[in-house]
Amino acid sequence: MIRLINMKMLTNENTTESSQIKGTILVLGSGPIRIGQGIEFDYASVQCVHSLKKLGYKVAIVNNNPETVSTDFDTADRLYFEPLTPQDVMNVIKVEKPLGVVVAFGGGTAIKLAKYLDSHKVKILGTSADAIDLAEDRERFEELCDRLNIKRPKGLTVFTEVEALEAAAKITYPVLMRPSYVLGGQNMIVARNNADVKEYMKIILRQGIENPVLIDKYMEGTELEVDCICDGENVLIPGIMEHIERTGIHSGDSIAVYPGNFTPHIEEKIVRQSTDLALALGTQGLVNIQYLIYQDDLYIIEANPRSSRTVPYLSKVSGVPMIELATRAMLGEKISDMGYGTGLYRKPDYCAVKVPVFSFEKLMDVDTHLGPEMKSTGEVLGIAPTREEAIFKGMVAAGWKMLKSGGVLFSVRDSDLPELPSLAQKFYDLGFTLYATTGNAATIERSGMTVNHVAKVHENYHDNVMTLLESGKVVYVISTSAKGRDPLAESVKLRRLAVERDIDCLTALDTANALADCLAGPYTLDNTSIIDINHDLVL
Repeated sequence: MIRLINMKMLTNENTTESSQIKGTILVLGSGPIRIGQGIEFDYASVQCVHSLKKLGYKVAIVNNNPETVSTDFDTADRLYFEPLTPQDVMNVIKVEKPLGVVVAFGGGTAIKLAKYLDSHKVKILGTSADAIDLAEDRERFEELCDRLNIKRPKGLTVFTEVEALEAAAKITYPVLMRPSYVLGGQNMIVARNNADVKEYMKIILRQGIENPVLIDKYMEGTELEVDCICDGENVLIPGIMEHIERTGIHSGDSIAVYPGNFTPHIEEKIVRQSTDLALALGTQGLVNIQYLIYQDDLYIIEANPRSSRTVPYLSKVSGVPMIELATRAMLGEKISDMGYGTGLYRKPDYCAVKVPVFSFEKLMDVDTHLGPEMKSTGEVLGIAPTREEAIFKGMVAAGWKMLKSGGVLFSVRDSDLPELPSLAQKFYDLGFTLYATTGNAATIERSGMTVNHVAKVHENYHDNVMTLLESGKVVYVISTSAKGRDPLAESVKLRRLAVERDIDCLTALDTANALADCLAGPYTLDNTSIIDINHDLVL
């Protein structure tokens, strides 16, 4: 039996006149929302439904999350409150007999059904199931990138621990490990030695994997992403977003700046390669592409032929109705007939910054250290005439207290020590009192700054980093030590205590530098400007 709310099928009577209806299209939502899969997919599903109804189609939606707008009784013509499983979706298809099914706006949950539906002769609207698989299949995607002369970090696919260790040795550490068809960076790590690889593979193999584990060379560079709209012949790029944090932190947890600041050479290469890739994939609709810039060269990280979490943000700040255009492209319309040109869309006279929001105070025993697996539960948008002011507004809106005095505790990993003096200098010049663990303190002192040495817990049980946080002297903690999968690790306990004491804790040097630059600027809540994004004017 097909279950709906109250075991009934909800029908919206106030729909397009029957004489105008062209047929039914089925839209798959995102299912239950979890961390790593936010409401941006609900936004995309709803915008798609509105666009289809405007075009004269009858729309049915499948989604079983009552907390989303897509499951409001008046969003679609029919709502099936069903799990997004192959059997349940096929039951709905047998009832509705749709012209086609839209899988591109429900995130990873919906896109995973494409192969199954295609095998059962169900028409997938937009990008084909084979193209979706091409973007996820390591060997096929590498062949495509080679053909298009697009560089990628060296990578291999494995199924066993032995294969993983051999692959890591061949690629050389550090490596990025992740399952294919991953959602929100789930179960992704940066492995820096054999022990990390063994631990990771034990966890993954216990879960039982059907798809291979992907192992890539981890390259620490500037990360950026592009959302493209493609009609099969032409490509529109509403904007390019630059991440403040370097690679290694999930895009959903990174501060993203639009428009990004790139050299003309790199920007031209981004546009050209994105266009080539979108066309080669046979994209009809949206495709999200993530890149990194390493040693002044461009490398592709991944391509997802579906809506992404940046689409609502980019649609608002660019003025391009991305979901509507993508929906029309999926149905065969050309971008040129929609009133838009191709290539890179215009750059605004303002800067927009997306800043993630976290709920660590509500999630016990979760390490706040950011990495490849997404942990944010929301995001805010800061818009201003300059990049610095936009970041300030975004950080304030995200809940950062932006205190300009007090103490700063440094406890960064060894690989970050070369960059520590320049960061510490920024806080020192602002008049903050510096505290640091032994190795960090010695590094800071060699640069001529005064710093207070603080013992770790195992070095002094009565006077250490934990008692310092309890004292109230510290307003910022900067802790980048290795991600702790062990909740008993001292670095994890330090970060958890910071959360419990409501102390801002930063786990990436790039975020800490952005914070220090904001604190050094002239901005306060009383003097920030207001932007009219409809006219690019400062009010």
